[in-house]
Amino acid sequence: MSYNSILKKEIIETEIKKSRFIGYSCPVETEEEALKFVEYIKSENPQARHNCFAYIIGEKKLTQRYSDDGEPSGTAGIPILDIIKKKDITDICIVVTRYFGGILLGAGGLIRAYSNAANDVVNKSIIVEKKYFSSFTLKIDYNSYGRILNYLEENGVYIKNKQYEEDVSLNVFIEEEKEENLRKNLLDLTSGNIQILFNKKNLMNTINGQLYI
Repeated sequence: MSYNSILKKEIIETEIKKSRFIGYSCPVETEEEALKFVEYIKSENPQARHNCFAYIIGEKKLTQRYSDDGEPSGTAGIPILDIIKKKDITDICIVVTRYFGGILLGAGGLIRAYSNAANDVVNKSIIVEKKYFSSFTLKIDYNSYGRILNYLEENGVYIKNKQYEEDVSLNVFIEEEKEENLRKNLLDLTSGNIQILFNKKNLMNTINGQLYI
């Protein structure tokens, strides 16, 4: 299974009728991380009138929270949350900070402002697709090395590092669903003369289908 998130923190700022709206996005994996990010943004903006937020966490998006932080009910937190849902992203927290400029925007104006700020900061963010990868250590002799290396490179297997000792050791990552096919093909290519040592499964970022490390 895979799902979309963001790679790193981003920030945008806009002004609407003299009010400053600052949107922040942050990748998070737990509710504790999300709340810490909210508190951090509040500490960075002690003079701000409002720090409204929303976050969705988990592969199945089971954890969803939002706050209007003093704005009229339904005008800030829910619009931010709706943007996250619309973008089909999880493991993300968005905070929109407002410095009040003295002009009331009305309920409709607030909804548009918070929604636009959240949308803009997500659009600025780098979207990643999180997938499960299996990590292996391959031990091969030098006679098979060139053939195996070509196969790995041609089939999208990510090679993290290489060690040249009595044999060649390669630390590789492969998408979980391709794991069994990789084992079979490596054994066939080497007539069984290869050690395939499973390390662990990792939830990792991909961008445009390429593993990002």
